[in-house]
Amino acid sequence: MELQTAAADAIVWIAYACFIIVALRNVISLAQLLVAAWVFATRVKPGEGARDLWNRYADLAMPITVIAPAYNEELSIVQSVKALLALEYPEHEVIVVNDGSKDDTLGQLVRSFGMEETSRTQIAELQQTRIRATYRSRRYPNLLVVDKENGRKADAANAGIGFARTPLVCVIDADSIIEPDGLLRAAEPFMYDDGRLIAVGGAIRIANGCTIKGGSLQKIGISKSLVPRFQTVEYLRAFLMNRVANAHTNTLMLISGAFGLFRRSTLVEMGGYRHDTVGEDLELVVRMHRHMRDREREYRMAFVPDIVCWTEAPAALDGLDNQRKRWQQGALETLQCHRGMIFNPRYGRIGMLAMPQIVLEDIIGPPAELLGYLVLPAAALLGLLDPMMALAFFFVSVVFGCVLSLGTLALEEQQLRRTPTATDLVRIGIAAVIENFGYRQINLWYRLQGIRRFMKKDSTWAAVPRVGFGKG
Repeated sequence: MELQTAAADAIVWIAYACFIIVALRNVISLAQLLVAAWVFATRVKPGEGARDLWNRYADLAMPITVIAPAYNEELSIVQSVKALLALEYPEHEVIVVNDGSKDDTLGQLVRSFGMEETSRTQIAELQQTRIRATYRSRRYPNLLVVDKENGRKADAANAGIGFARTPLVCVIDADSIIEPDGLLRAAEPFMYDDGRLIAVGGAIRIANGCTIKGGSLQKIGISKSLVPRFQTVEYLRAFLMNRVANAHTNTLMLISGAFGLFRRSTLVEMGGYRHDTVGEDLELVVRMHRHMRDREREYRMAFVPDIVCWTEAPAALDGLDNQRKRWQQGALETLQCHRGMIFNPRYGRIGMLAMPQIVLEDIIGPPAELLGYLVLPAAALLGLLDPMMALAFFFVSVVFGCVLSLGTLALEEQQLRRTPTATDLVRIGIAAVIENFGYRQINLWYRLQGIRRFMKKDSTWAAVPRVGFGKG
């Protein structure tokens, strides 16, 4: 009898714990939405077009090196590089790092751009693998190709940083498309900087369903498939709500690997990206905070809420599975590496607020929410818990989630208006509601699998299947 009572008490305590954790996550998200709304309402809106940006900032723009790691990209690399060369920016160099591709990526570059071997040397050697050769284009003096042994994206990015000679470097994913004026928008905070700014992130959108030709965005569209449409909603929440609010409160902890603009000297001083994590983008930003605070230097990071980049999202659940497990594993690896920052007043609001929030989101939150879907209804059916408690959990997890997503969508429509038609807006709105009934729970399961990968120290890399721009 005592054992049954203890079990019943344990179930009730677990139910309450799950409810409190999920409610706390949503309260934080609501606060972020309100802060983001205030930021958008009080900011000075950017110029409408590239010409306006060019007229204002061409004389102030610092030179930038765009670093594009490439692995087995023979089908798209030529168009991607042409798009990078065509970016509307006063002075930029493009460094393509062929990361030991097994296909004809290097051959395509050499033939298409008239590449010839050169003897350019690195300013800093940050990569761990051997550089085979460097190539300079006869037709495009601002194009450099670095051929190296395979070492994954972090190693390839480090190789590019080592060759860069500009004060700013932009690291992008191979499956990302920068808007023609994206560099100007992202570089704007550096133009009014007093020397403290070390990194800038920009808003990223899902390219699935858009019309892409010649490596440039021709028409914005919405994917016909539900999985990319659900991710559109997720990206709206991440970039228009979380990142905007975190940047405003100086607690920005992630600059997406798809697009990030950094002060090169800071990256070199830190040794570049780490090679022993699958979440190198998160780890880099967390280490930046730690690096600057350990040395008691004043610094800041900024975020540009206007779209600067488009990326292809997984079109099916199998690709999403690989991606979300990797994201979860990378977050846990970062927390393990920098656990000394958590609740450490030495790191200010980063240690006392931002790091605990990552713990809540990536360690406690996913298991608690998934467990809550099982425990609270079961406890209510067994008479251990008031049924209204189970109903309240449904409200804070599902209904509240819908409200947050729709609120973010309203913010996008009011401030950016990049959804092409009212029909597309309705489609995204419907996706924002139905994602809470199945898709959200599947994602929680993937994140649990990511925790399992982390505990097993599984470092294998599962590539995310792509269908190509304009097809998903």
